[in-house]
Amino acid sequence: MKLQEFADRSHLDSSTIEAWVNAEWLVAHRPGHQFSEQDLARARLIQDLRSDLGVNDEGIALVLYLLDQIYGLRCLLRDIQAMRTTASGRSN
Repeated sequence: MKLQEFADRSHLDSSTIEAWVNAEWLVAHRPGHQFSEQDLARARLIQDLRSDLGVNDEGIALVLYLLDQIYGLRCLLRDIQAMRTTASGRSN
């Protein structure tokens, strides 16, 4: 989705979105700031952390880093499981 649609759906102004992209909290697919549904969910999480939980910018960066690490580990485990399933299928 383009920047304007993302801003409308996330209820953020363009300067906030730009700041979050610069902070690498959101990863816009350049050129033209293309955002995904995953980016929208991430923006909503950031909003919840800020407004509902009162987390400061450093805390948000840490939470996002840890979530990204968990996601990466889940993908790695899924790949390992797929390799084991493929290997055990060949040995039968």
